[in-house]
Amino acid sequence: MLEVLRRIVQEVNAAENLEQALGIIVLRVKQAMVADVCSVYLTNFLHQQHVLMASDGLNPAAVGTVRLGIDEGLISIVSERAEPINLDNAPDHPHYRFIAETGEERYHAFLGVPIIHHRKVLGVLVVRQRARRKFDESEVTLLVTIAAQLAGAIAHAEASGGINGLQSERRSAARYIQGLPGALGIAVGTAVAIYPPTDLNAIPDRKVDDVEAEVTAFEQAVAKVYADIQALTARIVEVLPSEDTGLFNAYLQMLSGKSLVGKTVARIRAGSWAMGALRETINEHTRAFEAMGDAYLSERASDVRDLGLRLLSYLETDTRHPREYPEQTIIAGEEITASMLAEVPHGRLAGVVSVRGSSSSHVAILARTLGVPAVMGVSDLNVGRIDGREVILDGYQGRVHIEPPPAVRSEFMRLIREETALTAGLAELRDLPAETPDGYRMPLYANTGLLSDLSISQNTDIEGIGLYRTEFPFMIRERFPGEEEQRLIYRQVLEAFEPKPVVLRTLDVGGDKALPYFPITEDNPFLGWRGIRITLDHPEIFLVQLRAMLCASSGLTNLHLLLPMISTVAEVDDTLKLLKRAYRELINAGEAIVMPRVGVMIEVPSAVYQADVIAQRVDFLSVGTNDLTQYLLAVDRNNARVAELYDSLHPAVLRAIMQVVEGAHRYNKPVTVCGEMAGDPAAAILLLGMGIDSLSMSVVSLPRVKWVIRNFTHIQAQRLLEEVLQFEDANTIRCHLNKALEDAGLGSLIRT
Repeated sequence: MLEVLRRIVQEVNAAENLEQALGIIVLRVKQAMVADVCSVYLTNFLHQQHVLMASDGLNPAAVGTVRLGIDEGLISIVSERAEPINLDNAPDHPHYRFIAETGEERYHAFLGVPIIHHRKVLGVLVVRQRARRKFDESEVTLLVTIAAQLAGAIAHAEASGGINGLQSERRSAARYIQGLPGALGIAVGTAVAIYPPTDLNAIPDRKVDDVEAEVTAFEQAVAKVYADIQALTARIVEVLPSEDTGLFNAYLQMLSGKSLVGKTVARIRAGSWAMGALRETINEHTRAFEAMGDAYLSERASDVRDLGLRLLSYLETDTRHPREYPEQTIIAGEEITASMLAEVPHGRLAGVVSVRGSSSSHVAILARTLGVPAVMGVSDLNVGRIDGREVILDGYQGRVHIEPPPAVRSEFMRLIREETALTAGLAELRDLPAETPDGYRMPLYANTGLLSDLSISQNTDIEGIGLYRTEFPFMIRERFPGEEEQRLIYRQVLEAFEPKPVVLRTLDVGGDKALPYFPITEDNPFLGWRGIRITLDHPEIFLVQLRAMLCASSGLTNLHLLLPMISTVAEVDDTLKLLKRAYRELINAGEAIVMPRVGVMIEVPSAVYQADVIAQRVDFLSVGTNDLTQYLLAVDRNNARVAELYDSLHPAVLRAIMQVVEGAHRYNKPVTVCGEMAGDPAAAILLLGMGIDSLSMSVVSLPRVKWVIRNFTHIQAQRLLEEVLQFEDANTIRCHLNKALEDAGLGSLIRT
């Protein structure tokens, strides 16, 4: 049965469209189960009907025309119960519905299994036999497995309106594909599907006689790609500062170095043709990255493949056909790379959609820097079906709307106009304090990690940097940055905001953030070697960073340190010992520095329950709600399959934050929130009510949160907190808070 299933899945995956896939399934399943009939019914939710979409054994004329009511026949029972029904004589069942034009009156045995995708029953897969018998357990499980495989293909077609026979009826219904928010905002534009120029792995082995001609062809390709990358770099520098274009410099180094080019030439001189030699070299490099087993290095492997495909395109032909980019281009692909972003002419990039990746992907970070919406991890997207079609990106909810009906398009255009007007209106708050009507002050800080953000931050009325992610300088290099390199970076940040506080988080890598020169291979990286665990295990690395931070603060008063991924009190004690050691070494060397304030990130459940003990050892606590929510709810926030379960307004998360506040305030230590929750206007009301001392968020979220704080009294926020703590789920809490925002005249902050 496993072999049968494997062959069916391979054939279905190779099908050109859903109609062909359904035809393969009914034919192959009928053969495998020695059944007389196999049929697929899909549910038309708009008209509340189950439609016969494919059949092998029933009257072919019935396909696409036979329709059962949503509560009619055995199909409706399977759909409603979302479990198989196995009958030896279907006509005996009280819900049996006989349809003469199908010819099914000749069949008795019936087995129907639901086709389920993300908890939603999309249809029913059925097999029938003339004889009276029950299908055995192996047949039932095979059909259940095939239905599960089929569910993804149907979801692709449903989302893009591609189900044959239902497309015209569903024109007026809203269709969207769920992904993960990558960069906030809304974009309406034309999808441009990005495909690699060819498939490297399809290149065959081939020997050549004229080796020098192959070497020359390859070197010419290298020269042309080098010129292309230089042109891309010049173009992207117009919108990004030089420190954010490191990837393109890395490309140029690879093209001028001995590793990629030298190995390829060596393979050519050994007798291989240029394209085959290039294939082997690129595969060697990508295998090395992918074997390291973490998200960041996998993205670097995709960058190497991207470079290899560019070289291959010139080896195949001397003429390139430039891709056309509409005025409002939304690029979509299986795996979008930084160079694909750079290919789009300046001013035409409206949004980014990627089947792979997460909100922490390099491309998502670049999209946020460029100010364009991005939706990542859209696993149900069939890129080939959306090229050239109108697409709406909702970067707030992580949704992609394909060819939306007029009513949906009109609503999103209204939201864009409102967002533009709201942004302009909020600019009036720039010089006003974040203070409630009853006089409660809530300092608002910015999260950042790119030097390019500093100019934006300095032009915004923020009160300091609440979280500076120091891992970015480590991630863009091919080695650990030295003490002086780090000192110069930290000094820029500290000087830019003196005397406003700047919180530098110590190196936080691991999980979905890794270093190309420091590979970490783990089965479960989010529960593994990351954050403070790595730096404490490598004091030679940690002490360099601590000294660089302390030296950078010489003559300044605004340095604060933040320790990530603390899960035990011993980790705090060990870190403070290293910090004091670094401080003494610098004092003995004659440096004029002072001991900075030190804080701990509360993002692990164990730290929540020991918040009071930790607070006695440090100067402040900072709640990292992204990881805290992930760990409390056991939900990978980068996984689209469980994205609906991830919500920081979950009652458990709220109660955990309250416990942190209570523990810290018992010892008069302030608490800040620096996760995405801080930038959520609805959540900000509850954080205000909890007595959080400050909030830190992305710069673009600051004006919206300030508007909320200036319109809710501290007493109102406390009352709302008491009310929502009576609720049992995040959705009810969010609805209650949204109503409060509407009643306060802040309805434009709510996204439907």
